[in-house]
Amino acid sequence: MSSMTATPKKNLMLFSGRAHPELAEQVAKALDVTITPQSAYSFANGEIFVRFEESVRGCDAFVLQSHSAPINDQIMEQLIMVDALKRASAKRISVVMPFWGYARQDKKHRGREPISARLIADMFKTAGADRIMTVDLHTAQIQGFFDGPVDHLFALPVLSEHIKRSYGESSLAVVSPDSGRVRLAERWAETLGGTPLAFIHKTRDPRRPNEAVANRVVGEIEGRTCVVIDDMIDTGGTVAKAVEVLLRDGAADVIVAATHGVLSGPATERLSGCGAREVVFTDTLPIPDEKRFPAMTVLSIAPLLAEAIHQVFDDGSVTSLFDGNA
Repeated sequence: MSSMTATPKKNLMLFSGRAHPELAEQVAKALDVTITPQSAYSFANGEIFVRFEESVRGCDAFVLQSHSAPINDQIMEQLIMVDALKRASAKRISVVMPFWGYARQDKKHRGREPISARLIADMFKTAGADRIMTVDLHTAQIQGFFDGPVDHLFALPVLSEHIKRSYGESSLAVVSPDSGRVRLAERWAETLGGTPLAFIHKTRDPRRPNEAVANRVVGEIEGRTCVVIDDMIDTGGTVAKAVEVLLRDGAADVIVAATHGVLSGPATERLSGCGAREVVFTDTLPIPDEKRFPAMTVLSIAPLLAEAIHQVFDDGSVTSLFDGNA
């Protein structure tokens, strides 16, 4: 006999960076696997070292890392993990980034500016990533920056289920914090049973990041419980001003729902004092105790990530997780 035959076998291995170990543990529990042990530490000058303590040859590797502050360290650590897996002969490497770092830099507003969201995609491709899995991109076209499959997951089912369970008896209206989120607001309105839509007309100076001026509400919100939706909240200025405008214009109550709680600088103070009845996030990014307040609710994104990972590993359909609307 001049050849050898073997039955191919698939082996899922989950790897976690140090940014959000709680989320990784929840995903591992939902998948009924353990996180692959590794040595990971930073040298005195900030350089990062990673080594896996088990053989990864031929495995289907899923590398989970949240791009939280300090964001450049978290991205670099994930890149190093991908490189280590490639050099150790992992069969397929899927990068799981619940929050895509630099996603807001997805186009040039003026000359001589970078498109950093594309740079992130290029770096992971160069490092050896075969696939990217992420949640609620800032703009959907970022998927096209990566030369390979991108599983774009939506936190809408997780967030909307909480809203329906907590406020289903109220007269709701879905409010986009700006005109750019109207498409997302339409999906929210449909999910909540055809509620009215509104958006906040605002102006923003591209030369002054994290600053916006909320001007007026476009839509009928008087007497309704308004659900302000967004993909991320960074410094909280936009959302806090939106809540103030809605309450001024006659909203009965305001709920804020966002996927990514970046929560930089004065965000916690602004959100806790803006008058919103509840502020809801998922845990795509770690939210430490010092940034939390009584009206904040944090929902787990782990079951969604785990099911998507399982579908990818099993060559199933990720789209089916969203009733064909992914």
